[in-house]
Amino acid sequence: MKKTNLMKHLTAAALSLAMTLSLAACSGSPNSSGPVSPAPGSAQMPADGTVFHVGICNYVDDASLNQINESIQARLKELEAEATSKVTFVIDYDNPNGDATVMNQIISNFLADKVDLMVGIATPVAMAMQAATEDSQIPVVFSAVSDPVDAQLVESLEHPGGNLTGTSDYLDTNSVMDLIFAVNPEAKKIGLLYNVGQDSSKTPIAHAKEYLDAKGIQYVERTGTNAAEVKQAAQALAADGVDAVFTPTDNTIMESYLSIYEIFVDAGIPHYTGADSFALNGAFLGYGVDYANLGRETADMIFDILYNSASPASTPVKTFDNGTATVNTETCAALGLDYDEIAQLFTSQKLCTKVQPITTAEEFGDLEG
Repeated sequence: MKKTNLMKHLTAAALSLAMTLSLAACSGSPNSSGPVSPAPGSAQMPADGTVFHVGICNYVDDASLNQINESIQARLKELEAEATSKVTFVIDYDNPNGDATVMNQIISNFLADKVDLMVGIATPVAMAMQAATEDSQIPVVFSAVSDPVDAQLVESLEHPGGNLTGTSDYLDTNSVMDLIFAVNPEAKKIGLLYNVGQDSSKTPIAHAKEYLDAKGIQYVERTGTNAAEVKQAAQALAADGVDAVFTPTDNTIMESYLSIYEIFVDAGIPHYTGADSFALNGAFLGYGVDYANLGRETADMIFDILYNSASPASTPVKTFDNGTATVNTETCAALGLDYDEIAQLFTSQKLCTKVQPITTAEEFGDLEG
């Protein structure tokens, strides 16, 4: 910034020389692999040929988070084509599959490569990026962080206050509980399936307990930190004779879900979850945000920060309507329930703004065509 102030006082010839030297220091041309992005808060539009390098780190390989990544990249391509200045977004994507050591190495690589912005999909990645960029203040846009204030990523949703902002998939747990008792008003025992180490599960599970305590309903907690433990926990809940099971936006459970959903189906237990990807992978119901749209909104934030020089500190965290219930019609039928009746029930009681059907598949793309 000091160079910018000094150049205002240079003669035209000296200014030309300074600009030439500056370009040379940035690898020679705006089409190079490492241009300097506009500083946050600057009003200057990027020059034609500017290349923005974006490092995206996903937390685990699951349907919801993968859908976010795919939507981010697709939307950036759209914005690239629509932009007044001819700019290019070069994406460096990686996934540590939940391994903290690998995740930190990926972020270190982004720092070494001098990316213009980092994207952290899920809370653990966002927290690691926050720590890694404390000195450099490289902009970070997070996605699918359930409670960014509680995770101390931002000061508030309206005024993040640092170099991080992003999108939240905050879950309205009480609404999920209402769905459970709308389908089965006589439910006496509810299972809670989650990973105690998942930040995204902490608040929703606490809210679920408060809700059930207020109604005098018994609940059973079963937890797992890996695929084997998750399967054992699911089997234990089936043996416990619970009337329904609740899982929030828990990535550990999501990773293993294709291998456990039949445990609940065979036991006649509907599983209510905090994301449509669970329903895609066989759960009775997923309730929450549209993750494809969440990815698009995340990309819009990335574009605004890099192209329009918006400041992360003053860019509000984006939250979404939690009103979509996604019901797996195959699981619904296997449980002896009728999808049309369920949809009518939820709609008539105004328990959600939208009910949509889905069938079991591994990824959302498997349903296309």
